[in-house]
Amino acid sequence: MSLSIIILAAGKGARMTSNLPKVLQPLAKKPLLSYVINTAKLLNPNEIIVVVGHQSELIKETFKTEDVIWKIQDQQLGTGHAVLQAIPSLKSEKTIILYGDVPLVEQSDLLKLVEQSGNSLAVMTYIKDVPNGYGRIQRENAEVVSIIEDKDCNDDQRKIKEINTGIMAADTQKLIKWLSKLSNNNSQKEYYLTDIVALATAEGEKVYSHKVLAEITISGVNSKAELVDMERKYQSKLAQTLVSNGAHIIDPNRIDIRGELIVGRDVTIDVGCIFEGDVTLGDNVYIHPYCVLKNCKVKSNSTIESFSYIDSSEIGKENKVGPYARIRPGTVLGNTVHIGNFVEIKNSSIDEFSKVNHLSYIGDSDIGRNVNVGAGTITCNYDGANKHRTTIEDDVFIGSNSQLVAPIKIGKGSTIGAGSTITKDTPDHQLTLSRSKQINITGWKRPSKKK
Repeated sequence: MSLSIIILAAGKGARMTSNLPKVLQPLAKKPLLSYVINTAKLLNPNEIIVVVGHQSELIKETFKTEDVIWKIQDQQLGTGHAVLQAIPSLKSEKTIILYGDVPLVEQSDLLKLVEQSGNSLAVMTYIKDVPNGYGRIQRENAEVVSIIEDKDCNDDQRKIKEINTGIMAADTQKLIKWLSKLSNNNSQKEYYLTDIVALATAEGEKVYSHKVLAEITISGVNSKAELVDMERKYQSKLAQTLVSNGAHIIDPNRIDIRGELIVGRDVTIDVGCIFEGDVTLGDNVYIHPYCVLKNCKVKSNSTIESFSYIDSSEIGKENKVGPYARIRPGTVLGNTVHIGNFVEIKNSSIDEFSKVNHLSYIGDSDIGRNVNVGAGTITCNYDGANKHRTTIEDDVFIGSNSQLVAPIKIGKGSTIGAGSTITKDTPDHQLTLSRSKQINITGWKRPSKKK
């Protein structure tokens, strides 16, 4: 069976009070429309047609790498009119209609909807306790016969709790026929897509339905308040998935996942942590409160202490990082490495059993095994125009408050005396110092404020 998917994304979203069109509003740092396109692709359709209108050029530019067909709805004359714009590009036997502001629709529900539709029409529905604002599913003898828009409902119809989600699957040729018969004879003077249900039943066609169980999967986003609500529900859903996979989330209401987080067994994540991009946590990893991890891998039995930031880096096994550590892109830490408080590392490799425990900056460096970098050490990697690398070989001890001016190599087993500025390569297994002579100035007086 061949399949076309239409995504309606032409609305302005005035209630968003935003310069961005509604379908570009961010959910977990990704546009709403991106979720719908990604779910559509899971169904392996022949074509995905996106109908845009308001700020269409910005939307197309945002998704310029996606293999979709763009159609423009210049006038906002209703959902039926929007679907009509896609007709010239429908080449498949079946068509699904989705919405760019309903981001969390499930692949499994869509597959069931297509299966239910047979050679006719199927609508996706939901039982909602307070259905105000939604179109109602009108049934006779348990069969769907029409959908009544909320503004057109009479008192009895308003009591119906089964609502229309707007999502449909239909035989393509029949869909085209029904769309051609739509009228705008209603209170909104719009061409309602929902009217095709009554048209189908009038022709003797059976209209099927698929009821979904999770409201979040059919919820649209029409305002900033709804976007905030969707964000928390979505994050809670992601957290519960992690818990079911064996993670210990201290508080599922205080975690943000803005990408893909893969966890091993017995991972613990404390409150206030943010995960962006692709993050992998190995077995027994412990992430303490208020850490940010972005596009990184933390291997098993490592601990990330509070308020640490790790970006585009790899943390080895049995590491301890932080608190207040900043691990910048291009950093690779070997096993059993300690990175302490207020340490910044960028584009550097540090081999196993080495330590940078306090108040240091390590940039563009290669550090060997069993190295101790004292507090306040700086690798001076930038000469004002170019970056240069520092090499620190195995078993080196760097005294506190040292400056290593790159390009430079600190020889194996050597010691750098505290307070040194090193500008030349150092020999193996020797002590290297660079200090001015200490002197005492007699009779010197500290400056005082002028009256």
